[in-house]
Amino acid sequence: MATFLYKLGRLSFRRRHFVALIWVALLTLAGVGAASAPAAGNSSFSIPGTEAQKAFDLLEQRFPGTSADGATARVVFKAPSGEKMTDPGNKATVQETVKELSDGSEVVRVSDPYRAKAVSKDGTIAYAQVSYKVSGMELDDAAKDALKDSAQDAREAGLTVEIGGDALQAVPHTGSSEIIGIAVAAVVLVITFGSLVAAGLPLLTALIGVGIGVSAITGLASALDLGSTTSTLAMMIGLAVGIDYALFIVSRYRAELAEGREREEAAGRAAGTAGSAVVFAGLTVVIALVGLSVVNIPMLTKMGIAAAGTVAIAVLIALTMVPALLGYAGRKVKPMGEKGKLLGRAKKQDKPARPNLGTRWASFVVRRPVAVLLLGVIGLGAAAVPAASLELGLPDDGSQPTSTTQRRAYDLLSEGFGPGFNGPLMVVVDAKDSDDPKAVFAETGDAIKGLKDVVTVTPAQPNKAGDTATITVIPGSKPSSVTTENLVHGIRDAGTGIKADTDANVLVTGSTAMNIDVSEKLNDALVPYLVLVVGLAFLLLIVVFRSILVPLKAALGFLLSVMAALGAVVAVFQWGWLSGLMGVEQTGPVMSMMPIFMVGVVFGLAMDYEVFLVTRMREAYVHGEKPAQAVVTGFRHGARVVTAAAVIMMAVFAGFIGSSESMVKMIGFGLAIAVFFDAFVVRMAIVPAVLALLGRKAWWLPRWLDRALPNVDVEGEGLRTTSDDDGDRELVRV
Repeated sequence: MATFLYKLGRLSFRRRHFVALIWVALLTLAGVGAASAPAAGNSSFSIPGTEAQKAFDLLEQRFPGTSADGATARVVFKAPSGEKMTDPGNKATVQETVKELSDGSEVVRVSDPYRAKAVSKDGTIAYAQVSYKVSGMELDDAAKDALKDSAQDAREAGLTVEIGGDALQAVPHTGSSEIIGIAVAAVVLVITFGSLVAAGLPLLTALIGVGIGVSAITGLASALDLGSTTSTLAMMIGLAVGIDYALFIVSRYRAELAEGREREEAAGRAAGTAGSAVVFAGLTVVIALVGLSVVNIPMLTKMGIAAAGTVAIAVLIALTMVPALLGYAGRKVKPMGEKGKLLGRAKKQDKPARPNLGTRWASFVVRRPVAVLLLGVIGLGAAAVPAASLELGLPDDGSQPTSTTQRRAYDLLSEGFGPGFNGPLMVVVDAKDSDDPKAVFAETGDAIKGLKDVVTVTPAQPNKAGDTATITVIPGSKPSSVTTENLVHGIRDAGTGIKADTDANVLVTGSTAMNIDVSEKLNDALVPYLVLVVGLAFLLLIVVFRSILVPLKAALGFLLSVMAALGAVVAVFQWGWLSGLMGVEQTGPVMSMMPIFMVGVVFGLAMDYEVFLVTRMREAYVHGEKPAQAVVTGFRHGARVVTAAAVIMMAVFAGFIGSSESMVKMIGFGLAIAVFFDAFVVRMAIVPAVLALLGRKAWWLPRWLDRALPNVDVEGEGLRTTSDDDGDRELVRV
């Protein structure tokens, strides 16, 4: 592989005009496709195999035209102090608002609060429910404006009016902090390279890669039913790995220049050595992201595949466009150790330079491996303690900022009707195979009334055929509570008994039940996903490092870092620690997708640093250095760049903490803190300590396996005879 990538790097350097033209053409083509593609609607959220999804599908069949998956809005009215919603003036205002709302072309129905008995017991709060034909993201602007205008008219009449539901759902924005993250990355690159040109190359190539990836996702969003968070995830991960991969190629190129090689030769060697690490690091990320498909949640699968595609583009750009741009840069990219005009040129010294910080740190770890190992493991273990209190759920209007009308509507409904009113359960009774459907409907309602935490059970509403009915159940607790989850399981248990007696199926659905089913499905899929992803990556790393213990150590270190990161997420988003600093206005359960999502993404990113750092150690070891010295050599040449890469990745991820979408905010924080734990605790402390303790055993591989494995030559051993002008120059130790 090193020889192939070496030739590709030299070709890209030499044919830089052609390579640059291809990538610019791809960016233009993707941009035109995104601009001309139809606007994407809201991604359908389906969870195959769950009871809640089966109930939704049954409703579509038995209640045609009801738009079970259409958008809804709850227009909540509150009377002025000292007045009631039943007062004639307030009642007239509400009825006029209901009439205005009913005129919309996309409106299916609007409930009158006074006929639907949707007035609180104290008479101060009422609500009207609006049902639409299409989903919230597909709702046209005219319908949304009509909804807002109707509410404003009622406000002008003296009422407090807020709008809940998904009818006003909007595409999330990330805020200015994303730009700050990129700016931090730029500063780190300038400090690392000491040159604006060298620092600009990774940023430029990463932005081009992300531009192509996100534009392609936007262009295909309508055809493939991709949600708004799909492109956000691809941008987040694409920026991070794109900058990192280009950073490693440029850094190796400067090291080759420092050894006295010509620029084309240095570009080829950089692609052949660091490029090999980029390929395998990218493969681990792709495996982790594509592996999300085993969960069998379409939205998560699409997010993973789209992000994996962006990572693949980042790898290709690092291997081709970075060498091409190095050709354009010429002498503006200086050899390692020689600074540009920005930070001043390095002064020649008669005495040997003092060992860099990476060398000094690695030497300390090698001398005190047990102490460093224990400190790192205990520290990560302490950070992981909050993860034991992890509660999972999906965000609803209750997790929105208090500045939004959706959150204020949520609070008003809780005030007037109880916390469970924001998460009603829909029970679907399929009595098609029953002898007396009406009796089954009544029996189901009576059984539900006898359960704990039930406030209201509405009479059964049968379809035209009379063989299926819906029953609405209002819990006594808020949607995300454990008590409500127990109620859902209680209804389903009661339904099992009803089926045994009457052959009728009782299904529980609604957003609350769907959230519960999603959490359980994700929990069930976590272990198989771990086995698949970690297993495949473990095999891949055996090929890369030609060792058993090094990949095993990498996997165990990853588990430590991801558990510590989950603990930090629980502490901030569930317990509320530093919530003000992170802009978390409402604490609550952690998003149910977070654990499995972090496992996938963090594993891929963790293996990046493992590959980049440890391949340099192995490179020194296979060229004759003792194991302890190889660790120090690896840090001498790799610690600075890996540190810069980690800081950049943290900055990019932290930039998404400013998002208005709680899901994106949580992902940004979780990934940023996970990179910190993995890069600076696991890879910079635990890894060298373990390698120092293992010695030569770290690189042990059974002879039969050594013969069976392909030789991918990540260290670039083949370049010693392929490209050296004098034919006998040794491979540079980096």
